[in-house]
Amino acid sequence: MSRILVVEDESAIAELISINLRHAGFEVTLAGSATQAQYEVDRVLPDLVVLDWMLPGQSGVALARQWRSTARTKELPVIMLTARAEEGDKIAGLDAGADDYITKPFSTNELLARIRAVLRRKAPEALDSAVEVGPLLLDPSTRRVTRDGAEVKLGPTEFRLLHFLMTHPERVHSRSQLLDRVWGDHVFIEERTIDVHVKRLREALDRVQCARMIETVRGAGYRLTQHSSAVSA
Repeated sequence: MSRILVVEDESAIAELISINLRHAGFEVTLAGSATQAQYEVDRVLPDLVVLDWMLPGQSGVALARQWRSTARTKELPVIMLTARAEEGDKIAGLDAGADDYITKPFSTNELLARIRAVLRRKAPEALDSAVEVGPLLLDPSTRRVTRDGAEVKLGPTEFRLLHFLMTHPERVHSRSQLLDRVWGDHVFIEERTIDVHVKRLREALDRVQCARMIETVRGAGYRLTQHSSAVSA
């Protein structure tokens, strides 16, 4: 579950964004000022920040610029949210380090689509570094999955699904979360389609005695576990 920090001093707007993000499967933290936003970022680094331009004390632009100049927050994804619609303002926001820019009034569906797009661009799944969970080794650069040298043959969708699960082991993901993170914005795909791909993934992993690593959590979704009881010798 991606963690979103919403920095907005107008409580009605903040609550509207929060409700929609939570409904879409995100974990949301709210901050009403630059000081509170910095506190939340220092406490737990979020996966993305929705940042209002006009804030009490310090502007969102100044805060974004500050984050970009610090090693820990240099790569923190930021979407600027503001009533300023002039081209010069947009340029200033993007120059300060914002990854995207949305003007008020805005559509919550558009905000969700922009958030998903930025998260996909910044997602660790996009990196070419190999991932190892239990006996499974997945290498994105060669698109190979192996156990002790034995290769697991996967289709492209099952590969992406396993990659996501392996980069978030032991965490439960609902079907809607998997739809967002593995399939992207293709919302015409039914959530139950995920069950079909999970079944195919298990069948492929069964050939190397790792099918039980993909667990069904009743009423919640799926997770990948590395507990020894899920892996056959």
